[in-house]
Amino acid sequence: MEVKQSDLDVLDDQVEVRAERTPSAPAGHAEPSSLSELPRPLRAATGAAVALCLVATALHLLMVGLYVAPVNAVSQRYSREIDDWIDPVFDQNWQLFAPEPQSANWQISARTMSAGPDGRPRISSWFDLSALDDAAVKHDVFPSHTAQNTLRRAWTAYAAAFGAGDQADSDWAVLVREYLRNIAVDRVEAHRAGAIDSIQLRVVTQPIPAQAVPGGPRPKAPAADIRTLPWWKVTSRGR
Repeated sequence: MEVKQSDLDVLDDQVEVRAERTPSAPAGHAEPSSLSELPRPLRAATGAAVALCLVATALHLLMVGLYVAPVNAVSQRYSREIDDWIDPVFDQNWQLFAPEPQSANWQISARTMSAGPDGRPRISSWFDLSALDDAAVKHDVFPSHTAQNTLRRAWTAYAAAFGAGDQADSDWAVLVREYLRNIAVDRVEAHRAGAIDSIQLRVVTQPIPAQAVPGGPRPKAPAADIRTLPWWKVTSRGR
């Protein structure tokens, strides 16, 4: 096959153009191919960051393991440090695999206080927050997990942290109280206009009666318990 001189000239021109378009590394500058070729300060900082991440990961796994493990001498001795590490961000439980059956139904209502035109406090009527959740999941084939559990879990966490009283004795209790308050304020603000200075909750607890024995009398429904919480000041929310 005969190749003409003109064709060779064209090929040479194309090679030169491609060579011009290909960026070349500046003279005397070479990209490091490994960590050992990095400057010493950068190498030391990278090694320290990797070591810190490994230590934090190992410590976190150790804390979580002690938190969910059966009670032992180590978890008892360092229970305060373990709880401080886990709560509230890394809270662990096994309820996904073995949920506890609900033993009561809760009706949670809220009312608000705000300053009227004459400066005197105005108190609203009770607003049923639980009814909102019930309406959101009723007749829904794929009901929202948030609508079913957010308010209920906030209340059960409050009841567990405060017991029968309303005085916070730990940072966790304060956090739970603020969480419950903020949920209630968000629900009320979504359905009622106007500023809110304070909010109060009322919780009606209706225990679920035991199953009737076949052929026996139907168990009497336990009496409902009504608990009214204190007024909580609503902090500024950008209104």
